[in-house]
Amino acid sequence: MEMKTLRKTKTELELQITGEDETILHPITHVLLQNSDVDYAAISAENPLAPVKILVIRVKKGSPEDYLKKAIKQLEDEIKTFGKQIQ
Repeated sequence: MEMKTLRKTKTELELQITGEDETILHPITHVLLQNSDVDYAAISAENPLAPVKILVIRVKKGSPEDYLKKAIKQLEDEIKTFGKQIQ
């Protein structure tokens, strides 16, 4: 996976992500949107099979990077819990 920052402001972050598909990006946007301080979170691509995706995050307050890190951490914890329940 390769990640490149396309745009970064105080309340917005736009990342170009190459080599990942919706399998990981949809859960990230889903968790982001559960937070009331996240105003917008979505992924886009030229077409569903395109190797390059764009992740856009807009927040009401705070840092979009911090909300992204929290969302990823939450998903990691959920996956670990799920894995333990399988064993």
